[in-house]
Amino acid sequence: MTENNQHYDLEHLKFLEMLWGEGYLSPGGVGEVREILKGFDVADKKVLDIGCGAGGITVDLIREFKAKFVLGIDVEKDPCIRSEALASKYGLGDKIEIQEVEPGPFPFGNEEFDIVFSKDSIVHVHDKEKLSEEVFRILKPGGFFLASDWLTSHDGEPSEDMKNYLKLEDLDFGMASPGRYEAALRSAGFINITLKNRNKWYAKEARRELADLSGAKRSDYESLTSKEYIKYSIDTWTAMIKVIDTGEHCPHHFNAQKPFD
Repeated sequence: MTENNQHYDLEHLKFLEMLWGEGYLSPGGVGEVREILKGFDVADKKVLDIGCGAGGITVDLIREFKAKFVLGIDVEKDPCIRSEALASKYGLGDKIEIQEVEPGPFPFGNEEFDIVFSKDSIVHVHDKEKLSEEVFRILKPGGFFLASDWLTSHDGEPSEDMKNYLKLEDLDFGMASPGRYEAALRSAGFINITLKNRNKWYAKEARRELADLSGAKRSDYESLTSKEYIKYSIDTWTAMIKVIDTGEHCPHHFNAQKPFD
């Protein structure tokens, strides 16, 4: 599924959840999930959540959006442990399964899922073409791939500001352009492909996050982690905002449908 780098240990999870909400490792919380799912119905559907992280989305797909069953997968142990704990907290063990998987092809048969969902996790997958083929394979005919991800505006050499940001982020991001995503999805066989740029939304959110980290709550974040960790995080957010403002960093929502037989 993705390259296996153990970046999300328990300390990192706690920090991100404090910033973004219980079980969430990326911006926007359940409201942003609602935006990704706008116009689509996951009620009574079998859903795969790629990169389930700390489990917030996996749980909300059941609690808020009434999916029938959600299988959450991740390549790291600590997020899977956290996801299982969150599912247990809300009494959803019969509707949620969490699997730690190896990088590479999905360990599932053909046409197993009604919906494949992912929020800001496949940025870790460098081979967008193979990912698209695998999602297409495991979707039932007529099923949807509904996702968000962190994209870059072009596939050429990153700017110096982007290189600096990626170095600070240090999460082995494999960012790609909207054009590459669309081409990968189309080549895999998907139809009804749409992409929506969320850059303007995240420009505001990132500034709110930075203010949260550097303002009155800074000592709370430092107590959870360390002063050094939060100083580094502030430097990372500051560098990220530069490339968001230029548009080079451009988070997107996208959806695509597997044709009916």
